[in-house]
Amino acid sequence: MNLIFFSRREGRARHFNLAHPMVLGGLGVIAVGILVVAFMLGIRLGERSASNNVGNRASVAQSAHERTALDTLRRQTQDRVDALALRLGQMNAHMIRLDALGKRLTQMANISSREFNFDSEPPVGGPESAGDFDGMSAQVPDLTVMLDGAQRRLDQRDAQLVALENVILSRKLTEAIQPDGRPVAQGYISSYFGGRADPFDGHDAYHKGMDFAGQAGAEVISVAAGVVTWAENRNGYGTLVEVNHGNGYITRYGHNQSTLVKAGQTVTRGQPLALMGSTGRSTGPHVHFEVLKDGRQVNPQIFIGR
Repeated sequence: MNLIFFSRREGRARHFNLAHPMVLGGLGVIAVGILVVAFMLGIRLGERSASNNVGNRASVAQSAHERTALDTLRRQTQDRVDALALRLGQMNAHMIRLDALGKRLTQMANISSREFNFDSEPPVGGPESAGDFDGMSAQVPDLTVMLDGAQRRLDQRDAQLVALENVILSRKLTEAIQPDGRPVAQGYISSYFGGRADPFDGHDAYHKGMDFAGQAGAEVISVAAGVVTWAENRNGYGTLVEVNHGNGYITRYGHNQSTLVKAGQTVTRGQPLALMGSTGRSTGPHVHFEVLKDGRQVNPQIFIGR
């Protein structure tokens, strides 16, 4: 097979024999080159396609990871909001308890409710000032700081109220152990504190207590809270009950018919201690009442009020 090419410049024709070995070899080389190029292009296209598939799978995986992270963050945020709400509820309950305590202290201290009212919020105010935080909404960290500050104020208020309650209770305890009143519910004063004529020999004597006459068997009562330190016979006093009230105060109740308490027993103001009698150095049913301050007898008149 021959190919004929005509040249206008030279004006002649050229003949190529396709069956010639050199021509066939050249065509073969060209064909192989085309196949190699096509093969290489196919490999490149395959690699690009695989890379695109891997990128798509990585993108899908990244999107799923981001959604999971977002869900986790949402749950954590909700948990924190729930914790803040629970803490606010606890603080409100604490405030209610403090208000109840304040009301009780107000009543115990006889303070006017108009002066210290726990039923309403305390009046507050002040000039409005511009600052870096104007127009900014509260964020969760800011709320945490605010809650911490409020908790510290509540703790301080709680400590102050407890201290005030202790002071008031201490004052009431002091009042409870302070001798006050008469050692009998009924009866009359038959002998006062101080100088007098001795009822047995008529000589001048110093009476270290007050005598309250009454009916035998009448109750003898404690004039203050304290601890019984003696409840048996003592020379001159007959059957004696002695009560230590603390703060240096001791009271004695003598000439009893019998005792109703024992040594070591705690008693309260107005509690019966004994039954009136005439034991010991006595001329008739009565109670010999003494008040001692720091070991020394003082006039009971200042404690019985009359």
